[in-house]
Amino acid sequence: MNEQPFSDLIRALARADWDAVDALVVKIGQQGLANGLRIVGAAFALAVNRRFGPDSSPTDVAQWVAGIRAQHQGAEPLPALEMEGLIRAALGEPELVDTIAPETALGAELFILGQILLELNPAPAEMDEFIADAEQLAAEQLS
Repeated sequence: MNEQPFSDLIRALARADWDAVDALVVKIGQQGLANGLRIVGAAFALAVNRRFGPDSSPTDVAQWVAGIRAQHQGAEPLPALEMEGLIRAALGEPELVDTIAPETALGAELFILGQILLELNPAPAEMDEFIADAEQLAAEQLS
């Protein structure tokens, strides 16, 4: 699997380079690299677990989502319940994603991943390690 577009996508999210994100999403869609989206899902799960940790409560998640939504008022409305469900699913409640449409889930995951990476602000070496961890987790999910 060619992982470069996905690595580039994660790096663009971390830089908040939304033009590059949009272009890479189109490129990935055109190339039909749907299985490679596992890397994005793995990166999402890793980022959520680094941001929230095992002791986070549903209230912690809801407060974070509310804060992010407040920062982006005036933009396209962000789906609060879906965002909370995706985060909580990554923290161990997978049944919460059962009713979320795949296109909603992907958009929310990309947005949340970008927001968490902006908060964490990883150094280049940390970003390389994060992407390598996401690629490894995605590969393990395929086996």
